[in-house]
Parts: sequence; structure tokens; C-alpha cells
Amino acid sequence: MTDLTATSEAAIAQGSQSFAQAAKLMPPGIREDTVMLYAWCRHADDVIDGQVMGSAPEAGGDPQARLGALRADTLAALHEDGPMSPPFAALRQVARRHDFPDLWPMDLIEGFAMDVADREYRSLDDVLEYSYHVAGVVGVMMARVMGVQDDAVLDRACDLGLAFQLTNIARDVIDDAAIGRCYLPADWLAEAGATVEGPVPSDALYSVIIRLLDAAEPYYASARQGLPHLPPRCAWSIAAALRIYRAIGTRIRQGGPEAYRQRISTSKAAKIGLLARGGLDAAASRLRGGEISRDGLWTRPRA
Repeated sequence: MTDLTATSEAAIAQGSQSFAQAAKLMPPGIREDTVMLYAWCRHADDVIDGQVMGSAPEAGGDPQARLGALRADTLAALHEDGPMSPPFAALRQVARRHDFPDLWPMDLIEGFAMDVADREYRSLDDVLEYSYHVAGVVGVMMARVMGVQDDAVLDRACDLGLAFQLTNIARDVIDDAAIGRCYLPADWLAEAGATVEGPVPSDALYSVIIRLLDAAEPYYASARQGLPHLPPRCAWSIAAALRIYRAIGTRIRQGGPEAYRQRISTSKAAKIGLLARGGLDAAASRLRGGEISRDGLWTRPRA
């Protein structure tokens, strides 16, 4: 293991235990590149929010200046050869090895720019556009690392990122509100007469949260169609991650508004079971006939 890989492994172990567990299922080579890519994504997110490994955002500093530096460092990683900090050196190595177009890493940064600009999300399409920039494009890059070249399969990978982000938004509604952010569609909130105030969602707000989880379901279903196009161990890892993230939504559905009185997560024991079931999903995907259409689903921009 190189020093760069080891640094990335340590960052992921601290910043995302769910991802770290799922990544262990991947074959060598792909696993290391996936971990290095994720480490850069995590670092970029933390830079914008003034966080350390997903901690609570810290006040202070100039977000526009951080955004500008992030853009410059990312472009330098993609096009220059000088010394760089580990996250950007990791991006450079992975992006060059797998022939990333500049659009993909820069699209992620545009998602962070939406946060810096305090953008309002009026409709589900607005939320999906944001979700593409902060998560869907990550799915696309991860799939390329796994060897995917076909745009139709990359669309399925993007769908998984969209589903993950919609689930994250549903889980983090209260925490996001505490720092002045809201990613729920404003037209849905207005229709329900809901606000994002208080430590526990009101019945009206909870109905909007459930509506968002319902909106994620077609994207989870579409993402499953990409599994047979991945190497077997990668398909297992992605199927397990799908199970683990979707279980967050299940906990919200089962727990009702009171579920928000504590951190909504999946236990270690539950994750182990979901990892096993992911293996069965990956195997079954290779036997299943026919495909679910993407008609009506939000579609990513092409490079």
C-alpha cells in the first residue's frame, strides 16, 4: 500500500464508516482508487463547510475564498505535475488513470458553490440538480474507476448517487435547518404548510420527508440495473451500499417524527447483515432479465 493510499484509507475510516465497510468488498486496485477518489470528495466537502471529517460546520473564514482555492487546486491536480496535498494528489492519480473529463470533478465543486450561494431549491428538479452535483457525479466517477465506459450504465451509477443524496437530505433535515440550510423542495413545503423549525419534524414536515423518500425509490430501482455491468466484487460492494443507505429511509418510515430525536443510522450488526444481502442482490442481478426504463428520471449532463 502506498503512502497516498494509506492516507486516504485513514481519512475514509474516520469520515465514513459505511463507505469504508462497503469498499472492503472491492478487488485490489479498484478498491485503492475508489478510496483515494472518495478521500478527495470528502476533503473538498469539508473545505467548503469548514469541517474536519464531517464534523459540525464551523463559522469563520470566507467561503468564497475557500471555493476559489478548491477550484484552483482541483484544476492544478488535473493538469499540473507539481507537489500537492494528499487529497489532490489522490485525485490527480485517479483522474489520469481513468481518463476523467474535467467536467466531473468540477461538477462536484459546482455543487459546493450552490451551498456557498445559499441557493433555494424551489422544485424536486432543483433538488435533483443539486443532488447530481454533490453525489450523482461521484457515482459516475466511481463507476468509471470500476471500468464502466457506457453512458447508459454511468446514468445508472448517477441514479444511485441521486438516491443516496435524497436519503441524506431526508435524514439531515433538522441538522441542516440548524445551520440555515434547507434542501427540501420549497413548493412541497408550501403545499404541505410545513416549516423546518424545531428539534422534531411536525406532521406536515414529516409528510414532505416521506414524499422525498418516495421520490428516491425510482432512482434506487434504476441503480440496481447497473449492477450486472460491474465486476462481481464491485457489484457486491455497490449493492451492499445501496442496502445500507436505503435502510436509513426505512428507519425514518418506521420511527416517524420521533426518529429524529437521535442520530438516524444503521447499527454495525445491521450493516453486516446488509452486506451479506448485497452479495445476494449482486448475484441475482446477473440472472434477472429485462431492464427498468429510465423514462421520466432526471438525467445528468454529458461530458
